[in-house]
This record gives sequence, C-alpha cells and structure tokens, in this order.
Amino acid sequence: MKETLLNHEEKRKLLDVATSAIENALNGGPLAPPGLAGLPRRLTEPGASFVTLTQGGRLRGCIGSLEPVRPLAEDTHQNALAAAFRDPRFPPLAAHEWPGTDVEVSVLSRPEPLPYASLDDLIRKLTPEMGLVLEHPRGRATYLPQVWEQLPDPELFLASLARKAGLPASVYTDPVTRLAYYTVEKFTRRDLE
Repeated sequence: MKETLLNHEEKRKLLDVATSAIENALNGGPLAPPGLAGLPRRLTEPGASFVTLTQGGRLRGCIGSLEPVRPLAEDTHQNALAAAFRDPRFPPLAAHEWPGTDVEVSVLSRPEPLPYASLDDLIRKLTPEMGLVLEHPRGRATYLPQVWEQLPDPELFLASLARKAGLPASVYTDPVTRLAYYTVEKFTRRDLE
C-alpha cells in the first residue's frame, strides 16, 4: 500500500508551501495557492495532506484531506491556512505565536477498506503505522498514525476515535460502520536538516 515516497527536495518544497501560506496570511500577503510551474512533478499531482501545528509539543491546529482531489502543493497550502486560522478547536493563530510554532506536513496514502469480523479481529489488525477513518451514518472521524504516540492501546485508540466522531465505543459492533486505513509520510523542518 505504500505509495511513492517524497524525496528530500519535494519534502522541503512542500514545507515551504505550508509555512509560506501561513506567513503570507499573517503579514497580509496573498492567500492564493502557489503556482504549480517550477514545482517538482509529484507536488503538482493529486494528493492528500494534513498540516499539524504544535507549540512546545502541544497541538495548536490540525486540518487535512483524506482523498487526493487537488494538486498536493495546493492541498497542503489550503490545509496550512485552515490549520492556522480555521481549526474550530483553537482561535486563529496570532502573529506573535508564529515564531514558537512548529509545522508538520503529513502526506497520506489513499485510504483502503479495513474489513473485520469482530472487535477482537479489528484490534488484531491494527498497527501503529495506520491512520484510521471511522464512517457511520451518524458521524465520521479520523486519526493520523501520530495519534498512536498518545494512545498506544488499541482499545483506547478506538474509543477515542469514536468519541471524536460523536459516537459510542460500541459503534465498532454496528454492521453499518465502515473503517478505512492509510499511512502517512510525515516531516518537519528538523527532519530535513
């Protein structure tokens, strides 16, 4: 399932896209997505990304896309702006916060169905490399694989994901529940130094 990995230059350019989007917005500059001319080919192809902002290791914003519907560079640009200024869990990022903000970009593989016969079967299939999408007629949510670092117990991971979707933990025994998994390639400025 692992898709083509980004090389060092592609990662650097994608981080530049994310940080430039936020810096431009904070400085009153243009909010338009970057021009695709001159970018590495992989960044001009459809891709799905999440942009996560942290301050001192604490979450400050995280918004992303699960499906590749626009060029990866454009997707990253839009998700960076959304993470900084439109994550409903946080007030918009202020200029004085920017110097202490770390930016992480996650490029997602295409989600694939995760069939399971029972809750025990599901728990056996889960690995910390998996991002998970929970879909139910009454709610939908996802956790990036990075969430396993805070919730390493599969049962707690699943219960927390259900809560995020506004659903009870028993949702995994409901036959209309659908799960999909994906992997990510994540990187920050420090990873590329």
